[in-house]
Amino acid sequence: MKNSIVFAIVFSLTGIFASAQNFEKQAPVGFDQIKQNIPHGKIDSIQYPSKTVGTVRKALIYTPPGFNKNKKYPVLYLLHGIGGDEKEWYKNGTPQIILDNLYSEGKLTPMIVVLPNGRAIKDDRATGKIMAKDKVEAFATFEKDLLTDLIPFVEKKFPVKKDRENRAIAGLSMGGGQTLNFGLGNIDKFAWVGGFSSAPNTKEPQVLLPNPQKAKELKLIWISCGDADGLMPFSKRTSDYLRQNKIPHIFYIEPGGHDFKVWKNDLYIFSQLIFKPVDQTAFPNFTVLGIPAESNIRNAQFPQILPNGKAIFRVKAPEAQKVQIDLGKKYDLSKDQDGIWKATTDSLSEGFHYYSLLIDNVAVADPSSKTFYGMGRYASGIEVPFAGDGYYAMKDVPHGDIRIQNFFSKVTNSWRRVFIYTPPGYNKNQNEKYPVLYILHGGGEDESGWAMQGKTNFILDNLIAEGKAKPMIIVMPDANIGPAGFGSFGARNLQMFDKELKESVIPFTESNFRVKKDAANRALAGLSMGGIYTLHTGVQNSDMFSSLGVFSSGWILPSLQEVADSEYKFMNDNKEKINSNIKNFWISMGGKEDIAYKNCQIMMKKLDELGIKYSYSEYPGGHTWPVWRNNLYNFAQLLFKDSE
Repeated sequence: MKNSIVFAIVFSLTGIFASAQNFEKQAPVGFDQIKQNIPHGKIDSIQYPSKTVGTVRKALIYTPPGFNKNKKYPVLYLLHGIGGDEKEWYKNGTPQIILDNLYSEGKLTPMIVVLPNGRAIKDDRATGKIMAKDKVEAFATFEKDLLTDLIPFVEKKFPVKKDRENRAIAGLSMGGGQTLNFGLGNIDKFAWVGGFSSAPNTKEPQVLLPNPQKAKELKLIWISCGDADGLMPFSKRTSDYLRQNKIPHIFYIEPGGHDFKVWKNDLYIFSQLIFKPVDQTAFPNFTVLGIPAESNIRNAQFPQILPNGKAIFRVKAPEAQKVQIDLGKKYDLSKDQDGIWKATTDSLSEGFHYYSLLIDNVAVADPSSKTFYGMGRYASGIEVPFAGDGYYAMKDVPHGDIRIQNFFSKVTNSWRRVFIYTPPGYNKNQNEKYPVLYILHGGGEDESGWAMQGKTNFILDNLIAEGKAKPMIIVMPDANIGPAGFGSFGARNLQMFDKELKESVIPFTESNFRVKKDAANRALAGLSMGGIYTLHTGVQNSDMFSSLGVFSSGWILPSLQEVADSEYKFMNDNKEKINSNIKNFWISMGGKEDIAYKNCQIMMKKLDELGIKYSYSEYPGGHTWPVWRNNLYNFAQLLFKDSE
């Protein structure tokens, strides 16, 4: 296909606040231009004594049109960047013009805006080496100056409301970092917090909010950044932490870099939101752009994921007659005059999804996405983040390795490939041997599934670092053996895989890796098709494994009724041996929407009748990788606890 395929995002913003205002998703043309025929506010310079710095300091103060000294106003403290001072917003951001225009349209709650110098040092000019150590440290010192000197002065000299619900703080770049540090660090002082393109001075969120639930006391947390801004990771880091802890906030991503075009737009939107009733349930719908999917290839900006889980695709294919996105559900794209095809998906469920582009009914992988072997072929993948995904995030912990090895199988008379996870320290601890988990993929996938889609290495790295799982080796073999399709679940394939595991995979592992070779240090698990293989091989060879994990599986009826009857007969004849050998017979399911749910329930009822001991767990979701990642996370914590 000669036309390049790119992705972008289009999103319609609906009203967000209980006041029923209709907010633009971006500031309109002319929002920062002077209008002569409207009332205007006033910008004044003020001086206040600072005990923190030991000098008299300067700030600007904006009072709104129609300012009345007999009326009390809420206050916004608006902070500048590292190269500016109290006049930076005034000179480059024209807040007085932006706010005047908004007042004329009835879009603002009347407020006073204080523009301080955020460099709390005697020589606070933005001259010389602005990155000098003492000048950078002065931005942190400003927290004390703000709280103990400036705010009390403003509240003494001006008619302002003095409670936290009527006090907001916002800022750009270094001032954005200050805003998040001061606002989230002093929730008893501020109720409205807006970090614009926050700089590296932003504290790590775990340090900033060791008790994240405290942030629920804030009326609004606003985090914004331009999509081309190199400082985006600092905003995203804070937003991710809030999302993982289910703290309502707006993560507003807009076109642009690190400049006043972005920050003026931020002020235009943010100022309309403060000091009003809010509908926090609407926060996920409030953004212009999304975050590039984690599953994108290097530097690919699209596809992007919105906070509400929607993905918006834009495909450049001017000569195509029909373009669709196939995500299980097919979405038709509409073509504009420039040959750009656009579509908006529904909110996607959390976690990993396979997808394809359909260009004139030909399924192709998206060159902007990583490809994964699934659905019996290579396809694109898109990862939708969610609040509970931290357990497989890449963290600053010791990391193990994923190794890819080839070996010759005498069972299949062919070269076979296996992925193997070795835990942190494997190469250094040359005298240590490890227990081993053999884990199997599902139908339509291959040995790369658990390593790529399943994120096995990150799950185990984090569990081991937290002391929740024992260091172990995980072997991920190719379970595709014999006929494909439903034939892969039949007796012949079950027997072939049993032979392959015992005569090829396990001997190869035990000859080439430092693993403990007894049943107490050996476990077997699998999802879907791999779960059926686990049921057969694990139960038939219960003297070889101490734990079995069956994820989203069960005998498929009626097509496998004969196989199931044979397996149940074996269990009945050997139940004492099975119950004695298998310490953890762990069956898990994704809930009623999981396609294996019904068969699993029938199977467990039969196990109960036979007296086979097992445990059962459900995790919300369907027949999908988010469920199976969680299954591995929980199952791994049960393994090898009594193997010493």
